[in-house]
Amino acid sequence: MGGDVRPPTSPPEHEPAPDARPRRFARSARRVGHGGGAGLRAVGRGGAASARLLGRGSRAVGVRFRRFASADGAADTGLSRLTELHAVNVAGDAAVTVSLAGTVFAMPTDEARGRVALFLLLTMAPFVLLAPLIGPLLDRFRHGRRWALGTTLATRGFLAWVLASAVVDDSPWLFPAALGCLVASRSYAVARAAAVPRLLPRGITLVTANSRLNIAGIIGMSTGGGVAGAASRLGPEWSLRVAFVVFVVATVLSIRLPARVDSSVGEVDVDGTPVGEEPLDEPERGARRMRALPVSVRYVLWLTTGARMLSGFLTLFLMFLMREHPLPGWSGPLVLACVVGTAGVGNATGSLIGNRRHTPAPELMASAVAGVAVVVALVTALLYSFWALLLVGLVAGLYGQLAKLCLDALIQRDVADLVRARVFSWSETILQGFWVLGGSIGILVPLQPTLGFSVITVVVVLAALVALRSRRTARSVPPLRV
Repeated sequence: MGGDVRPPTSPPEHEPAPDARPRRFARSARRVGHGGGAGLRAVGRGGAASARLLGRGSRAVGVRFRRFASADGAADTGLSRLTELHAVNVAGDAAVTVSLAGTVFAMPTDEARGRVALFLLLTMAPFVLLAPLIGPLLDRFRHGRRWALGTTLATRGFLAWVLASAVVDDSPWLFPAALGCLVASRSYAVARAAAVPRLLPRGITLVTANSRLNIAGIIGMSTGGGVAGAASRLGPEWSLRVAFVVFVVATVLSIRLPARVDSSVGEVDVDGTPVGEEPLDEPERGARRMRALPVSVRYVLWLTTGARMLSGFLTLFLMFLMREHPLPGWSGPLVLACVVGTAGVGNATGSLIGNRRHTPAPELMASAVAGVAVVVALVTALLYSFWALLLVGLVAGLYGQLAKLCLDALIQRDVADLVRARVFSWSETILQGFWVLGGSIGILVPLQPTLGFSVITVVVVLAALVALRSRRTARSVPPLRV
């Protein structure tokens, strides 16, 4: 039986061993696994690196912005906090604007104009009737201005939340809430105007401080508009909820402003009356204040009212004009967006010019830019076209910004320290009222380009004539100086 035992034979050379193929698959699978794991780890490292890079970029931008806001002693006086607050405020306004950009275009024009006209005319009441009372009333409270700023921001936060539901449900509260945001935004500007001189460092002028606030506003507008634009892809209500969060943050920042914002110790009103002793029932108080202003301030103030009326007119007139009579071959919303963009470029250019160390005399600069605005508005009336609209938007932004900066420079130069804050706040109130007046003209004028731009040209010319007349009128109350 031993001979029956044969030694095992090896398989033929041309045939693989029984376990060779599984081992090859195993090795290939391990290679694929290692490669996939390496790829995933590389992707993970890339994602983490991108996140770290984005985080570092955001931190670097934040550090640079804080350095910009704190320059020239602004951190010591608290102006840097107001600059940061203003950037957040403009970001919230930009988010609301992005959310409501298509609201009017989705409505019948006649209905929209009627509703906007009604509520815009109602918004004039706070400026025309209540504005002369706001300053003296706030001066009677210890924390008036910080809480005034906080109230305007909290109001817009609440209205943004209301609008988030109104745009989805097509609620009748849509226009009241939207125009309520407009009123609160204008009221914020008035309250902020009184705060800037109280936080001004010794090393910079009022013009430089306001140019810095405007640049911060441009940064906030870009950031808020971008974030709101991304959120609006989910629906307009989401960008409004973003605005709600932004306004809540801004409300907290406003309350944390330095206490010196509320201080009015040693100040007097424009005509020399001590702050807190103004008679609230004196109807001719506005005329007395105007006569008490230095001639240079009064002159440029009237020129700046022309800029505000032009801005308000363009905002609402073009909105309805592009809805009912768009330019041939152009989309109405696209034209409106381009005009707004060029106005922003003009505004930014004015801020950069105002931030220069050497500029022409404020009266000369304001007169020159007002003359350019009149010519461009007239050209737009005669040669109405896409490019004419872009030009008038650019000039309107430049006119509004430079005229305001010239007015600030003259208030800084020709008005005494103990009067300056009140003059600044009161002049801002006047300018906001003229913006509303210009918007009212824009919705009451028939939607005919030649007629509309001819009317606003005449209005700006009238403002310039009133300014010229104010230079020839002797002051009945001499300017107060120290």
